[in-house]
Order: sequence, then structure tokens, then C-alpha cells
Amino acid sequence: MRKLTREELAEIKTGELTLTAVLTVLAVSLMAVVIYKLFMSKEGSSTVPGGWKFTWK
Repeated sequence: MRKLTREELAEIKTGELTLTAVLTVLAVSLMAVVIYKLFMSKEGSSTVPGGWKFTWK
């Protein structure tokens, strides 16, 4: 295996969508659905990491 020259490195193009971007969109959309369901319910509770607990009636 040989190292690429500067010209060869300059020709490499990365894609518009990367795995990080796709996972970020997936995580944000999942959290939006969970938050929507929590706020639209009449009563419930939720515990998040760090010991925070939310309860509403």
C-alpha cells in the first residue's frame, strides 16, 4: 500500500450526507416524537439521567 500524492488527495470528495448527519437527524426526530407524546398526555412522569424527575397531572 502506498501513500497518496497531494493531487490524489485533492481529488477525493466526501458525500453530502455522512453517517453523523443521518444519526443526528434520527436522534432529533425520535426525541421530538417522545417529547410530543409526553406533553400531549393528560398525566405522566419521566425520569432522565442525572436524577431529574418530571411529573404532571
